[in-house]
Amino acid sequence: MSPPVFLAEPDRLEGASVVLDGAEGRHAATVRRIRPGERVDLTDGAGLLARCVVTAADKVSLTLDVLTREHHPRPEPRLVVVQALPKGDRGELAVETMTEVGVDEIVPWQAARCVTQWKPERREKALGRWRSTAREAAKQARRPWLPEVAGLASTERVAERLAAASAALVLHEEAEARLSTFTPAGTGEIILVVGPEGGISDEEMDRFTAAGGRPARLGPTVLRTSTAGVAAAAVLLAATSRW
Repeated sequence: MSPPVFLAEPDRLEGASVVLDGAEGRHAATVRRIRPGERVDLTDGAGLLARCVVTAADKVSLTLDVLTREHHPRPEPRLVVVQALPKGDRGELAVETMTEVGVDEIVPWQAARCVTQWKPERREKALGRWRSTAREAAKQARRPWLPEVAGLASTERVAERLAAASAALVLHEEAEARLSTFTPAGTGEIILVVGPEGGISDEEMDRFTAAGGRPARLGPTVLRTSTAGVAAAAVLLAATSRW
């Protein structure tokens, strides 16, 4: 089994020895009960991975010796999923699974037919949950690059992102083209739009296609919005050199 991964500030990873404290250190020492002699990997979330061995542990921190350091390049092509807000806690489920498969950025989208609404007074709290979920899922998946969770986007902002992308795809159950027939380029940014439970409205689809979005059908069944993104991301990543 591969070693557990914890986050550390970049300057902490420069020396031959590292003290992992704070929330990450407490979790490693108290919850995971990691002890001297065990292997642990530390990352700054921006491509740097330090392979370490624990030399000392107390209730709130670990002391580790750095064995090697690796700099992982940013994955290409970059995959961005625009995720319409799902109901209940399914938003965190979508973020968790998309992070695990390798999505590079998740953009929460307030679509017209979303049942869930991020009201201004609760928006930062909801966004914080998505970002926390992405951070923990990235550690579980042993990712040296943390995914970005952008701020809540309007339909107009999503259209702007689609127009600037190298390739833009919009999942739709009535689309004629199958997602599996799409051949992504090896570089640039692919943006995939996942609609809400009630579907993407005609006005939204018109705006997205005008911006260059290509409707695509994932398969013969209709998936929940919280699972469609991870399934589509797997299809696209399998068509690149990333998988």
